[in-house]
Amino acid sequence: MPDNLTPEQRSYCMSRIKGKDTGLEMRVRSELHRRGFRFRKHVKELPGKPDVVFTKAKVAVFIDGDFWHGYGFSEWRHKVSDFWKKKIQSNIERDRRNHEELVKMGWTVIRLWQHDLEQDFNRCIARIIEAVRG
Repeated sequence: MPDNLTPEQRSYCMSRIKGKDTGLEMRVRSELHRRGFRFRKHVKELPGKPDVVFTKAKVAVFIDGDFWHGYGFSEWRHKVSDFWKKKIQSNIERDRRNHEELVKMGWTVIRLWQHDLEQDFNRCIARIIEAVRG
């Protein structure tokens, strides 16, 4: 399906999308806080600046949008321009590198996908709690 916006309009629209403190991140953090958990967010000292960090438990949580982080990318990569193919592929590779670095540092890494949070939010929260409690 062709894009109905000019490249300049599309660029402007995409530039307005938030990179952190997204609705899903805020919802996850709010629920964890409501349940009594305390954490840090977007810790610069850790690879990938995880969205939610439990320092004592060494648990790093990433909340990833399906498009930006390439969920099932091989199934839909043919539908996007070369620019987006390159951008999303580099995001996937960067995510993989950050994951590996964190594991080498002794961290437990949880990656929550947008579609998983939308389908079963409580199960995603339970995954985090299980990891934090050990």
